[in-house]
Amino acid sequence: MLIPLLERLGRQVIDSLEHTGQVVLLVGQTFASLRRLPPAGHVLRQMAHLGVDSLPIVALTMLFTGMVMTMQIAHEFIKYGAQASVGGVVSIAVGRELSPVLTGVVAAGRVGAAITAEIGSMKVTEQIDALRVMATNPVAYLVVPRLIACVFMLPLLVIFADMIGTVGGYLVATLYAGINSFTFLQSIKVFAVVNDVTGGLIKSMFFGAIIAIVGCYKGLTTAEGAEGVGKATTGSVVTSMILIFISNYFLSLILYR
Repeated sequence: MLIPLLERLGRQVIDSLEHTGQVVLLVGQTFASLRRLPPAGHVLRQMAHLGVDSLPIVALTMLFTGMVMTMQIAHEFIKYGAQASVGGVVSIAVGRELSPVLTGVVAAGRVGAAITAEIGSMKVTEQIDALRVMATNPVAYLVVPRLIACVFMLPLLVIFADMIGTVGGYLVATLYAGINSFTFLQSIKVFAVVNDVTGGLIKSMFFGAIIAIVGCYKGLTTAEGAEGVGKATTGSVVTSMILIFISNYFLSLILYR
């Protein structure tokens, strides 16, 4: 009874170490390929696809997140005479945590899945093998443009999300909770600092790299067949989200000590 359990545990550990090693090798190959940048047109297409097309869902997510957060805290703050702090608390929470994390989760679900499905489809139809036959490095051709696009576009999405989340909080605070608009905006000036925004932007760059690397790795290691593409896409989204939440803790520990 014990021996089969230990065997399964050992296989899982070995598989985990194998996958970790493959990811590390992919990261090394990707950074080595960055010495020669891909064509600008290719990168811009990825930016438009991965970043601009995500604006509507990010806007909806952060608008209602800012609204519901303000709705939950406004009356409690008013009860204890702290209504002058509502705007600052909302802006800090949005800038530090809600905006980068939720934008990263949305991007992992939309962008990470798209990257994995696209590259995975190329893998099962042997298009990646065709790239190697034509002496084209798949990492430089497929991974690098997506990494650059994710790392540059996610901070821009977070800036957009910061504004939308704050606007949502402002609407609820002024129209629902009865807080004066000047009081709300003045509390943002008093309590929020630049690091509350820049810290979230730094986080989003790491989240973008996680989404791109995990999505490309899952795509490049997709098993044969349509079922393999589906499993790889699901695994990409789940793994990206888990790594985003884990890395968010350590990044917060470093940035907001």
